[in-house]
Amino acid sequence: MNARLELTKHQLGQLADRCKTSQEFRIGLFKLLRGVIPFHAACCTTVDPQTQLSTGAVTEEIVEDIHPQLFEYEYQRTDFNPYDQLVLSNVPVAALSHATQGDLDQSARYRDVLKPTGLGDELRAALRYDGVCWGYLTMFRREDMPLFQEAECQWIASLVPSIAYHIRQLILALPAAAPSEPHTGPGILTLTDQLDIIASNQAADDWLSSLRRSESIQPDILPRSIRAVCNRALAQAISSPERSQLADAKVCLHLPEGSFLTIQASLLHGPSQLVQLAVSFERARPIDLLPVLTEAYGLSERERHILDYILQGSSTRAIAASLHISAYTVQDHLKSIFVKTGVSSRRELTWQLFSRFQ
Repeated sequence: MNARLELTKHQLGQLADRCKTSQEFRIGLFKLLRGVIPFHAACCTTVDPQTQLSTGAVTEEIVEDIHPQLFEYEYQRTDFNPYDQLVLSNVPVAALSHATQGDLDQSARYRDVLKPTGLGDELRAALRYDGVCWGYLTMFRREDMPLFQEAECQWIASLVPSIAYHIRQLILALPAAAPSEPHTGPGILTLTDQLDIIASNQAADDWLSSLRRSESIQPDILPRSIRAVCNRALAQAISSPERSQLADAKVCLHLPEGSFLTIQASLLHGPSQLVQLAVSFERARPIDLLPVLTEAYGLSERERHILDYILQGSSTRAIAASLHISAYTVQDHLKSIFVKTGVSSRRELTWQLFSRFQ
């Protein structure tokens, strides 16, 4: 098994080297895993590491048909093996059959979504690398297939760091030049609580088209990032202690042409009793880009704090006073930041990190 595991890790590296996008990698991942562990269908989504919300998914046909219901159960209901708990678990992989002790009917997600389509057991993996989650992998078996075994869960758990690492590298790959796609302004989209589109401006339509192209989905399918932020906004409206610490209904995602986009959803209030949502699309601001680019350039936590102050226009003396360190220490950290980002001045650093990705 160890030899097979090492071979699969090597094959994952070869696959990543051939792929230009994380979407290509995830499509190839299904084929690679299917050669070792049998499953009927799969879904692999990338997530914003700050909010854990989907930034785009690769799904096989039968999963695509039930994807909206899976989102609803994940974000608005309580069931077995939720991804937000797997992200924090010592072992970020779990099978539904193990959680229900073999009685899948204990799960409402199984009874209401999986079983009617002929699906049976479900294996989930939170794709963590170096303590950060970059995506979710879900594998499904038909009802007539065996349940996932503990050894299979352990095998996937052993692969999680490698899968997450390659997805991370592809997500964080920064273009050598500024994006060439024409600038698209702020977009506004309104939807019902069933996520049917009510109205949009032209910029929102342009963003929708761009997201659908990047996910290779049909014009009538709502991009996963929008579905995720809307479900999170709806979940925030549910008053319960277990939902009080939910992260913002917001994602920052890296578009294929090189720019970064921020999508945020909020509930609308008015005289009618109808629940509606507003979704905004904007080029990412420095505050949105900082966590992602910190990962991309491998900045330390201290370097990130200093970079945050630089973006606020703080002087070396002010940074030193705020962080209770010497000005010489600040300068040393700045030199390290310059080396990691390939610049030689604060002005060049600001452009390198943000202006080129706007």
